[in-house]
Amino acid sequence: MELEEIKHSLSHILAAAIKELFPLAKFGIGPAIENGFYYDIEADFKEEDLSKIEKKMKEIIKENVSFIKKDISKKEAKELFKDQPYKLELIEEIAEEKVSIYTSGNFIDLCKGPHIKSTKEIDTKAFKLQKLAGAYWKGDEKNNMLTRIYGLAFESEEKLNEYLKILEEAEKRDHRKLGKELDLFHIDEEVGIGLVLWHPKGAILWRIIEDFWFKKHLENGYDLVRTPHIGNRKLWERSGHWGFYSGSMYPPLEVGQSLEELKNKNEIKESEQFLLKPMNCPFHVSIYNSSPRSYRDLPLLWAETGTVYRFEKKGELSGLTRVRGFTQDDAHIICRKDQVENELKKVIDFILFIYKAFGFDPDSVNVYLSLRDSKNKEKYAGNDEGWNFSESVLRNVAKEKGLNFKEEEGEAAFYGPKLDFKIKDVLGREWQCSTLQFDFNLPERFQMEFTNDNGEKEQPYMLHRALFGSFERFIGLLIEHYAGAFPLWLAPVQIKILPVGESHRDYAKEVAEKLKDYRVRIDDNNETIGKKIRNAEMEKIPYILVVGDVEKGNNTVSARQRGKIDLGEISIEELIKKLNS
Repeated sequence: MELEEIKHSLSHILAAAIKELFPLAKFGIGPAIENGFYYDIEADFKEEDLSKIEKKMKEIIKENVSFIKKDISKKEAKELFKDQPYKLELIEEIAEEKVSIYTSGNFIDLCKGPHIKSTKEIDTKAFKLQKLAGAYWKGDEKNNMLTRIYGLAFESEEKLNEYLKILEEAEKRDHRKLGKELDLFHIDEEVGIGLVLWHPKGAILWRIIEDFWFKKHLENGYDLVRTPHIGNRKLWERSGHWGFYSGSMYPPLEVGQSLEELKNKNEIKESEQFLLKPMNCPFHVSIYNSSPRSYRDLPLLWAETGTVYRFEKKGELSGLTRVRGFTQDDAHIICRKDQVENELKKVIDFILFIYKAFGFDPDSVNVYLSLRDSKNKEKYAGNDEGWNFSESVLRNVAKEKGLNFKEEEGEAAFYGPKLDFKIKDVLGREWQCSTLQFDFNLPERFQMEFTNDNGEKEQPYMLHRALFGSFERFIGLLIEHYAGAFPLWLAPVQIKILPVGESHRDYAKEVAEKLKDYRVRIDDNNETIGKKIRNAEMEKIPYILVVGDVEKGNNTVSARQRGKIDLGEISIEELIKKLNS
């Protein structure tokens, strides 16, 4: 018996329970998903309804209801589901003349299956209704908004409880919640949804990460470039973005002389259209094409922290992980064919180094090799020779580097194959971060070339790569991974000095001066020392230093390390040694 069949069957039991409790409900679809199941339904539900729906589900399960499959004609199906508009829409889309239905007790659903034989196979303690959410019918915001009821389902009650504990911990670590509590960032609808406003401590965290990024790129042989936030529409038409990607781009900005200025003149309006950039790539290509290139110039490694803008759907926005304006840690490697393999290896090494540097286990990384659809080649840029070579070299390099990778045919971008890297956080959740892609589209469209060692013109290979993916998403991941308690080197405030009273403020400033190589703040609010300590602990400060009469007289501090580790009274010199160890 497959768990997938149990999860799918539970979605039907969920619908059956709702049918009894809410007879006028209109049903959409109810598939099995990774950790359970859901059903999309048109009805007026409240959170408190979940408990009674779950109770009804358990009553149905105890009745030992069988799942019976039957094939009927589309005409019969339309009559059967005449009061269910979403089912009728699905029936219309079925190409075959016969459709399959499943009966479970008094409930009948349009479904291909498979299902379990009967509800006696379901452990009533191993599933739980989780939450309500909104979901557009078929995921299209032009359609009706339905209510999606999520349920969890596992092999056993023990597995369910383990997952519930993970969810509880994940809720505590939610970067949106911690971002507010730690005063890192916020998103204001008046400014614009999906646009992040970084507060001072959040901006410092960003700067720490960006400085590390710049330093390591220079050490790894990259050159830095900078490009504008907007570009002429003609550029995006030539790159193909306007044709392939315009649905995710902001509308054109038109600039030039106004008609009002020209109404008394016999002149034609002159204007240009600009677009907010959704990607940095065409700008880097333009830099390449600004000068003749020789095979001796290659490889070129150009990196940029470039902010891009994409019009994501409102319902898909989520804190820092899905925004409308974000900064890619972008780089493009332009090289000869004989250099490709070595450059790929170096990028993979760089990716794994970055993960380890930020506290992730490189051995837990899962990699996905996205290949083109071999049966539908005409929708891809480039030729067979280029695709066969690039797919082969990605596969070989992934094997040589010992990556845990899985091939996914048909998942490549239209412009080239790629490796996607997913890392696991402390809770075992996967996050999409780094990507390494080939691009056949831009070199062709912009006629990129170099002079080879035979004096002939040749098209270079172009590799896109991002290590973080975006700063916003990566910072969101870091917040949740560390639950906001960043390691010392990442903490926006590393040390907080707490003078016991007003008479100790000058000494607190002397201590801060001796620790000026660190990120230090003094809490000189008129509050009790106990309240100051609690506030610093809530801020997850790595080191708290208390200074009073004793410390002032002995030229020391009373130090606490995060986690309520009391270091006692120590000298500044001793503290610095510990900070540097």
